[in-house]
Amino acid sequence: MRKFILLSALALGLGVGAVKADEPKEILNVSYDISRELFEQVNKAFIADWKARTGEELKVNQSHAGSSKQARSILEGLEADVVTFNQVTDVQVLHDKGDFIPADWQKRLPNNSSPYYSFPSFLVRVGNPKNIRNWDDLARDDVKVIFPNPKTSGNARYTYLAAYAYALDANNGDHDKAREFVAKVFRNVPVFDTGGRGATTTFAERGIGDVLVTFEAETRGTQKQLGADKYDVVVPQISLLAEFPVTVVDKVVGKRGSRKIAEAYLNYLYTPEGQEILAQNFNRVHDKSVIEKHKDIYPEVRLLTVEDVFGGWDKVQKEHFAEGGVLDQVFTKK
Repeated sequence: MRKFILLSALALGLGVGAVKADEPKEILNVSYDISRELFEQVNKAFIADWKARTGEELKVNQSHAGSSKQARSILEGLEADVVTFNQVTDVQVLHDKGDFIPADWQKRLPNNSSPYYSFPSFLVRVGNPKNIRNWDDLARDDVKVIFPNPKTSGNARYTYLAAYAYALDANNGDHDKAREFVAKVFRNVPVFDTGGRGATTTFAERGIGDVLVTFEAETRGTQKQLGADKYDVVVPQISLLAEFPVTVVDKVVGKRGSRKIAEAYLNYLYTPEGQEILAQNFNRVHDKSVIEKHKDIYPEVRLLTVEDVFGGWDKVQKEHFAEGGVLDQVFTKK
């Protein structure tokens, strides 16, 4: 009788982890521009793990572009079950401008709903012919710098904030000097792509610029893919912590009935298996055993934070990224 009840429950989709017959068998992860290869690996592993646990076949679809652009697409109707972004403000806007997620979304998963992190780093041509070592080198007249447009790319906003934070640190908190420093760096950018992958293409394939500024994971991934005989990675002495926030998009999963799969997908990023995939793609993670395994490839860096330097993301949004804010003023000086 117990066996019969169990089999009946499984047939009705009531077993542990089972997907109900009317639930969708696919979800959409809307992510930032340079995460394509990372989530191809995550998706493959998650789908295999889900099938092993539930017997269900799943499909995870992907969408990639600059994270700020992606957030606007969701507000305009793109039905993302989950987002895996690279900037808190691009997630927060889903609450502030569309009530797609609750106000406390960062409390739903560990580490402020950020399963991994990185920071702006430099990729230079092999031998580092311009001897680029730190942020002040990016303001030199003989250096051409490549990074995407901060108005469309969370990646670039971290570059902007990291350069600004470096200048504040070097000039005893003088904001006027920080603005002028960042304006000099911006004047050295020959082209602003809309996203991080476009900037990598401009630097690596089109051969433009002396240094690419992007997340450490992208610099190391590009070096691995295209060859250590062509590129060197330079980790600056100081950079800015870049958390990679994730969340279920409640309005969408409520409509589609996909919450169970969406939540399992994000939780997978925190498992040892998920953390290992993240680390293999040169992201920095929180799992201590995975950190220990990969510590040799991660040099030490002094990481400043948005909270300590700028007073938090709300303040950054109002003072720097709002229309007419400091970022617009820096572009005007460019």
